[in-house]
Amino acid sequence: MNILKKFKKAIIFSIIVSIILSMVSFDLDCSDVRDKVLRLHIVAASDKKEDQELKLKVRDALLKKGADIFDGTVDIENAVEKITPQISKLQKIASEVIKENGFDYTVNISLKDEFFATRTYGKFTLPAGKYLALRVVIEKGEGHNWWCVMFPAMCLPAARANTDIEAILGKKGMRLISKNPKYEPRFKIIEIIEEIKNYLGCRI
Repeated sequence: MNILKKFKKAIIFSIIVSIILSMVSFDLDCSDVRDKVLRLHIVAASDKKEDQELKLKVRDALLKKGADIFDGTVDIENAVEKITPQISKLQKIASEVIKENGFDYTVNISLKDEFFATRTYGKFTLPAGKYLALRVVIEKGEGHNWWCVMFPAMCLPAARANTDIEAILGKKGMRLISKNPKYEPRFKIIEIIEEIKNYLGCRI
């Protein structure tokens, strides 16, 4: 009987160790993806219909008139160097669209590390955590947001050039973002961990 109990304990211990090792490996893969991805995040003034429509107009103008930034050549390595000098230009573009549509909202554009929950865009899922993002906030930014992946270009006009995402993220990264969150509970576990880290980080 004692041998059977020891055997069961050994099996349970092996399962626990296996789960822990799996989570550690998954977390490392998530971290690697976050370190290679540059995001675009536009936040509307409110959830009113006109403010949500304005958000999309600002988005369209930025993507069109700031084509040299959103052409897929700005990556995580050169983002600060290439985007920082262009922020005033982008701010002017956004402000003009806002005024043309009859609003007197302010707009703030910055390049910063920002926390994102797990998000699925088309067939790709990005794990929760902090990403470098070009953040566009209209007025107080109290409305629903629109986000996209600037690099590797997944959802901008540059994505039409058939970006080789696997070459950028690697095979492990490509497998990770191609997973379905409905059947991958580790996404939720990572999200909880990252939310705790973000919560504590904001208060230290």
